Amino acid sequence: MRTPLIAGNWKMYNTHLEGMVLVQQLGHELADFDFDRVEVAVCPPHTSLRTIQTLIDSDRYSFKLGAQDVYPEKQGAFTGEVAPPMLKSLAVLYVIVGHSERRLLGENDDNVNRKVKACFAFDLIPIMCCGETGGERAAGQTRATVSRQVRTGLAGVRAEQARRSVVAYEPIWAIGTGKTATPDDAQETIAYIRSVIAEVFDDGVAGDIRILYGGSVKSGNAAALIGQPDVDGALVGGASLDAVEFASIVKAARK
Repeated sequence: MRTPLIAGNWKMYNTHLEGMVLVQQLGHELADFDFDRVEVAVCPPHTSLRTIQTLIDSDRYSFKLGAQDVYPEKQGAFTGEVAPPMLKSLAVLYVIVGHSERRLLGENDDNVNRKVKACFAFDLIPIMCCGETGGERAAGQTRATVSRQVRTGLAGVRAEQARRSVVAYEPIWAIGTGKTATPDDAQETIAYIRSVIAEVFDDGVAGDIRILYGGSVKSGNAAALIGQPDVDGALVGGASLDAVEFASIVKAARK
């Protein structure tokens, strides 16, 4: 059985001090929560990783730590970038790669594939994002878009690596817009993504890999979305910046 994952993408919000307060508030909201039933990750900006790592390592919190991006080289003259070993040294477990907001800044499928492979090379778990634009959806190209992104993103990845990875379906037209795919729409596309993974690898890998939904997830729609048979959790944006709201989404996943 796949354990649900709720990952909070803070994007470019919160200083390290604000992030510390948010994690403390979230810890209070989930003080009696059974983390064996739902995995919870927070993905702060790089500048906050060390602070949040210290909080998590204090044994007061059962959250996993994630980063929002990574550069696919071990080291080098790449000003402003962050290498996989740097994240690993801060006990980062998850790394978001291929988010649509990164793609808008020039990231393409081949870049995503390099980052996925770099994550596995340093025992990090990629949360690989895919999703269609509003125009692609209107043109009936949703399946073609996510199939290309998933196939290219996981190209050259071994089956045992793919089994551990996480895919996040984030329809671009729903990110930060207040619009959300219906539970049936999310289920249909995520089930299709799972069938693509079965073609690339096999049914066993497809059955084990966790596929999340992202795109204006809130406490009011979380239970219906995550309750779908192929939806294994959520990649949460804006709602993850509010401890009460994010905790409510986590609790919805438990149910």
